[in-house]
Amino acid sequence: MSEATDHLGAAPTIHVDEGMLRDVVEGLCRPQKELSPKYLYDTRGSELFEEITRTDEYYPTRVEQALLERVIPGWVAELRPRGFVELGAGSARKSRVVLDAMESEGGGNTYMPVDVSGDFLQEVATALRDEYPELTVEPAVADMTCEFDLPVHPPNRTWYALLGSTIGNFEEAQAASLLRRIAVQMKPGDRFLLGADRTPGEYKSRERLELAYNDRAGVTAQFTHNVLRVLNRELDADFDVDGFEHNAFYDPVEERIEIHLVARSDQVATIPGGGTIHVAEGESIRTELSHKYDRTRICRMFDEAGLVIDRWAEDDEGFYALVLGRKKDDTDVETD
Repeated sequence: MSEATDHLGAAPTIHVDEGMLRDVVEGLCRPQKELSPKYLYDTRGSELFEEITRTDEYYPTRVEQALLERVIPGWVAELRPRGFVELGAGSARKSRVVLDAMESEGGGNTYMPVDVSGDFLQEVATALRDEYPELTVEPAVADMTCEFDLPVHPPNRTWYALLGSTIGNFEEAQAASLLRRIAVQMKPGDRFLLGADRTPGEYKSRERLELAYNDRAGVTAQFTHNVLRVLNRELDADFDVDGFEHNAFYDPVEERIEIHLVARSDQVATIPGGGTIHVAEGESIRTELSHKYDRTRICRMFDEAGLVIDRWAEDDEGFYALVLGRKKDDTDVETD
């Protein structure tokens, strides 16, 4: 590890997040070493992901964007949401489709982007306030994998959204738990908007799917490696970032993409307060899962969370789906 120093020549103090330390060490001690994908998304990671979405190979963002532009104006005109809460908001590029439709209908005026990267989120919130001067923007820095509070109480007829196939990062039980937490907050007239990448089928081959996570320019590989830089910075660890290579592949049994960092040679890293991590040559650290869905799987997940499908739309080739859900007992009778 290099000895970074401040302008007085003294080593800077590292303020370690104890929760992160426990989480990381626990994950790296499992038989299949793994890290939570939330650690991919510091400011640099968020920037790299936005770059990934612009690569030729990564179709989900383009297809979802086109699908949003096709169906959202009609859904918003019919249901007239007043508020929009987006989990894992990122740059809020896709959110603008919903916000534009809400503005056009003249009924909605509240947007709450939720994300783990505080600095990036504040930049997005500032830009949105300039673009939509009549919009109240209330950003919330929060980890959606845990219980979290919104900065203000959402208005009636709020849409909660999880776009970008972010739901795919979770095992099915975890995904249902996340959806239950959302459903508990939903009131009569509220909706849940989900973006989900479809399983390979007639038009989308396994090879096409895998290519989306192995772009030729190597941006996804940079994004995957960034998690080790996050650990080195936040936990004062000493992982050799170049000692690992990116590997992404589709598991047809689990119906998911798995992304791993594979050790090029035997690796030893020290995490102060967490011990020494050994990664043998050829052994991997799994950094991300991206589950793919058919309608049956989404129905099952919604049912476990107390939700039902209200509207379903997919692109012409069946690559991607947008799903609008509501609570099972929702009769759309508001209480103001």
